[in-house]
Amino acid sequence: MFLYNTQTRKKEEFVPIIKNRLSLYACGPTVYDYFHIGNARAFIFFDVVRRYFEFKGYEVNYVQNITDIDDKIINKSIEEKVDFTTVADKYSQAFLDDAKALGIKAPSVQPRATEVMPDIIAYIDALVKSGHAYEANRDVYFDTSSLPSYGSLSGKKTEDQLTGARVAENLFKRNPTDFTLWKNSKPGEPVWQSPWGEGRPGWHTECVVMSQKYLGETFDIHGGGIDLIFPHHENELAQAQALSGKPLANYWLHNGFLNIEGEKMSKSLKNFFTARDILQEYDAEVIRFFFLSKHYRSPIDFTRELMEESKRALSNFYEALKTVDFLEIPKILLDTSQSTEVRDFTSAMDDDFNTAKAIAIMFDLVKQLKSPSASEDDKHKAAKVMFYIGRVLGFFQNLETKLHKKQPDLSDALMELIINYRNEARNNKDWKTSDRIRDDLAALSIEIKDTPKGCIWTQKEQ
Repeated sequence: MFLYNTQTRKKEEFVPIIKNRLSLYACGPTVYDYFHIGNARAFIFFDVVRRYFEFKGYEVNYVQNITDIDDKIINKSIEEKVDFTTVADKYSQAFLDDAKALGIKAPSVQPRATEVMPDIIAYIDALVKSGHAYEANRDVYFDTSSLPSYGSLSGKKTEDQLTGARVAENLFKRNPTDFTLWKNSKPGEPVWQSPWGEGRPGWHTECVVMSQKYLGETFDIHGGGIDLIFPHHENELAQAQALSGKPLANYWLHNGFLNIEGEKMSKSLKNFFTARDILQEYDAEVIRFFFLSKHYRSPIDFTRELMEESKRALSNFYEALKTVDFLEIPKILLDTSQSTEVRDFTSAMDDDFNTAKAIAIMFDLVKQLKSPSASEDDKHKAAKVMFYIGRVLGFFQNLETKLHKKQPDLSDALMELIINYRNEARNNKDWKTSDRIRDDLAALSIEIKDTPKGCIWTQKEQ
């Protein structure tokens, strides 16, 4: 299995720290609003990473944090004139609800920053005592000049980061590239007691503490969106290396950007969509198909045309499965892992999670299912294999509901329509039309009766 490691900028063979175990950390939401469709790409992709390792027989410890104290949360609380915890609790629950609606499995552990505050303060204190951090004007900063390897993840050289730096903004810093570990709280802001006075932590420290608390000093994979490489992940890595001298993670995975109709998503451009917005229009598996139909590291353009194509493609999967009695599939045939398609699927996914190629294999199975020349045994096998690999990607989560969804009875719908027309006639005192409808139905052996609870109808046996 080979993964593209952001830090080395090449594909590397994946070797876990502990055989058949995976330690995975992926950045979760900062809960000041509903998460947008770009965030959904990361959440869905790392859900697939987790599912695929489980498919390969790994015991997965997947940690995803919730950042529940941050400048944006405080600003939102001021704007809405409520406590910051009210904002954080509201949007934390919204995140959990929307992630579940997207078919994303709950992580093994989902810590909140405010729950590990003693650990965060102790971590910063250790950085100060080690000489990698310093206090200035009641804030605490990480000294980037103390770590020669700073910039190794993003590839940004320190001198490049200094270009255009404003002196006024760096008045209390030793170096313009130094970043905040602890912020002195302003009046009215939430505070925690610390050796440096009342304040709160910086975002970069929150995450590194939560990841190491639950996964150890070094873990297998750290992931997130490409926008997090610098400064967030760079600064997480810097703190970890400063204290332990070890890498924070052995592999860094980052998914590409999402654009809207060829433009960067922005509220000012009125092309900003939350995952909750899109879930009102499309099934969760359609959204999942849209993202997985392209390699995770490639940028992807969100358009209505592509979403409709994804909807049609996913419908093809379900329509193909309807060609066989799917309820019998788990009982028939033998080990699907021996099939050519499953081996091809595994080969695609082992090549840096090539979900686009994996989905192409599912389309080949659709052709087999729809082939007039295919035997029933071949169709059963194709359906079972498609279900088997589709579930790894997070499809077919509500299979029976979608395959056997009860269609509304046409006769009931027609009778409801006719009765509505008759009621309208009666309300308008158009007794002639009302009686005619009744008599015409009687000629078809359908009797209607007006009751205190409304009109009811019965069909007589002929």
